[in-house]
Amino acid sequence: MHLKRQNIGKFWPVPRKGTKYLAVATHNKNEAIPLVVVMRDILKLVRNKKELKKLLNEKQILINHKEIRETNYPVCLFDIISFPSTKENYRVSLSEHKKMIFDKISDGDAKTKVYKVLGKKILSKGVVQLNLMQGKNILTDEKVKVGDSVILNLKDNKIVKIIPLEKGKTAFALKGKHTGSSGKIIEVLEEGRNKIAKISADGKEMNVWIKNIIVVD
Repeated sequence: MHLKRQNIGKFWPVPRKGTKYLAVATHNKNEAIPLVVVMRDILKLVRNKKELKKLLNEKQILINHKEIRETNYPVCLFDIISFPSTKENYRVSLSEHKKMIFDKISDGDAKTKVYKVLGKKILSKGVVQLNLMQGKNILTDEKVKVGDSVILNLKDNKIVKIIPLEKGKTAFALKGKHTGSSGKIIEVLEEGRNKIAKISADGKEMNVWIKNIIVVD
């Protein structure tokens, strides 16, 4: 399946002019870029899909410590892309221009990924299921609130750290006019059923809906 280049997401850091069509991610289409576009058009580590398939067949590309086999596998925000043969790792983030960026990180940093907690569900025997961003679910007995973030060990999916949504924590804007901005939470306010975080960034204050941020530190 392909998408007209002029209709790609605004977060794609690729030119609007070029070949008429680009690949579409196998899932999470509205929040991801397909691996082939990342490798060929952004990181420029392959020249075409054939070269990418060769790397995939040789098990040379991992995303979140998982061996990838699909050229159109979705690459999402905060994903970790690793290349075992070169020992290089990239973490996906967002720039202040609301475009995805790929930052090189160390092997140590590549072992974990941050997820926002979107919901909770009590299963049988009191087991708690956390519903995380990007459709990921985990079971835990940790005390975590909706809106908090968890840092997972990508090898065993165990919680390494819980980051509560509270004053003093660092928040990153995922959506809205402040997308890509980050700063310290000064205060969490309630407006009816909605909550707003007052964030200090670069000497300025901004108000962002809680649903549009993730706490990262």
